[in-house]
Amino acid sequence: MELLLEKLGIDWRLFLSQAVNFLILLVILRLTVYKPLLAILHKRQKTIEEGLEKAKEADKRLGEIGQLQKEKLKEAEGKAVVLIKNAEEKAKAEGQKLLADATRREQELVEKAKRRAEDEREEVLGKAKEEAVEIVKSILIKAVGVSPKAVDEALIRKVVGEKQS
Repeated sequence: MELLLEKLGIDWRLFLSQAVNFLILLVILRLTVYKPLLAILHKRQKTIEEGLEKAKEADKRLGEIGQLQKEKLKEAEGKAVVLIKNAEEKAKAEGQKLLADATRREQELVEKAKRRAEDEREEVLGKAKEEAVEIVKSILIKAVGVSPKAVDEALIRKVVGEKQS
């Protein structure tokens, strides 16, 4: 075997010293670099796994929040529909109330106008009677030739009353 190593150009002492150096270097690297590097890699892998778990949990929560949001929107839409219906009912009731008030006011105004017209008619009739009395008085004075003081007011009223009947 020694011959084979010589033919290949390998010095066994040098080879052995290099093997020992390699083992020493391997032990030193394993203690100083390899273990801390594995610890860092393991820690990094754990962090990545935790991040993935948190991402899954966040996706799950986001889905739940989306579902909750949909439910709240449906609930809000339901409340909005109820509020709109209530507002429409109140508006209808208010409209009916205003219509009733307007009708009542219209009737009051019509009644007031009728009373005013009746009062004016009575006033005009009263003035017409007074004028008729004066006319009859003047006619009697001229026709009979009686003095104005002698014409009895009761007589004039009786004549005017009979003519109007």
